Amino acid sequence: MSVGILGTKLGMTQVFDQEGNAVPVTVVQAGPCTITQIKTVTKEGYQAIQLGFGTTREKLLTKPELGHLKRSESSPVKHLREYLVPDPSIYELGQKIDVSQFFEGQAIDVTGTGIGKGFAGYQKRHNFKRGPMAHGSKNHRQPGSTGAGTTPGRVYPGKRMAGRLGGKRITSKKLILFQIDVERNLLLIKGTVPGKPGALVSISPAKVIGNAK
Repeated sequence: MSVGILGTKLGMTQVFDQEGNAVPVTVVQAGPCTITQIKTVTKEGYQAIQLGFGTTREKLLTKPELGHLKRSESSPVKHLREYLVPDPSIYELGQKIDVSQFFEGQAIDVTGTGIGKGFAGYQKRHNFKRGPMAHGSKNHRQPGSTGAGTTPGRVYPGKRMAGRLGGKRITSKKLILFQIDVERNLLLIKGTVPGKPGALVSISPAKVIGNAK
């Protein structure tokens, strides 16, 4: 039974399937992760395991964080994430989780932080149409009306306007694991995943099984 894993997005490339078709894939360096905590219904009220990924310097962690990691005899880690599991008794503190738990063709969900693109206008951020481009028009890339005047006399919260674009948490669902390299801890995922090269991503078995991408 596979559980989630943390990894680093390395970038995109293309590989060829058995029929000779070029397939775009994202390469992720996944794990190995260390189980730093096991949570049970009796103690925490739910069943999950906590994974640690990435190394960091000891002085960058607080004493409580170091004490927490000491229980699993884990080295200082940069990231901690939890994954719900149906039976936590099959796991042990300090156990290593790697890509060998997955299989080729498996549907997965990949979560990461999308690329931040800074301040963007109405057309780029919300796909608004442009105004008339004729000579004399002063409404080329403006938003148009933002609400009524006297009543309510203000702009409602949530109105689609110019602002910061990207940099949000995104989950790409039902992606396909095209290829697995156990020796180098690499996952080749068909298609794109959120984030720029070097970004942290969380990979877990797809929660909703259906037509995969």
